[in-house]
Amino acid sequence: MPAEVCLHPDAERELRSAFLWYLERNQTVAESFEAEVDHAIGVIAESPGRWPRLSKGARRYVFPRFPFSLVYRVKPTYVEVLAIAHQKKRPGYWQGRLPSAT
Repeated sequence: MPAEVCLHPDAERELRSAFLWYLERNQTVAESFEAEVDHAIGVIAESPGRWPRLSKGARRYVFPRFPFSLVYRVKPTYVEVLAIAHQKKRPGYWQGRLPSAT
């Protein structure tokens, strides 16, 4: 059974910002980006332990067609998406969203 996936409020803002950026340039590309995000959420829901570990228990799914990663952590009852992170901008900025005792 797939895990429930919840987005951190900052991840929701990043998703919206990236989608709008693509939408201003090309609706088809924006829709492809949205589909890529939906796919990423689906695969981490199905198998959250499959993707590489980062620091403090976080994991990362790298988008195959866009320069973004979905950074998440597995909680006991759900998966939390911490960031929709651009791969070339501010590496590791999302680490502040993790508790320091993890």
